[in-house]
Amino acid sequence: FEESNAGNLKKLFDIYEGEAHQLITKKLPVPCLDYVLKCSHTFNLLEARGVISVTERTKIIGRIRSLARKVAEAWLEERKVLGFPLCLD
Repeated sequence: FEESNAGNLKKLFDIYEGEAHQLITKKLPVPCLDYVLKCSHTFNLLEARGVISVTERTKIIGRIRSLARKVAEAWLEERKVLGFPLCLD
């Protein structure tokens, strides 16, 4: 953790978040989830380095939660369109 570049990690977080937003607008929840997980992991690295403030921490967590909620909503919508296959009656 000590050797990771905090500036690069912040850039990566922004890139991953942007990709997630792009995939959500295309209604692709599964690949979007991968980017949400990358955002979460990058956040954990930043926090482990101690380079984010308490205020910034709260904002980043909110951004990740918002993305995760959008993924869940898109996933539910996709399953609804398919008629909820694999569901037991």
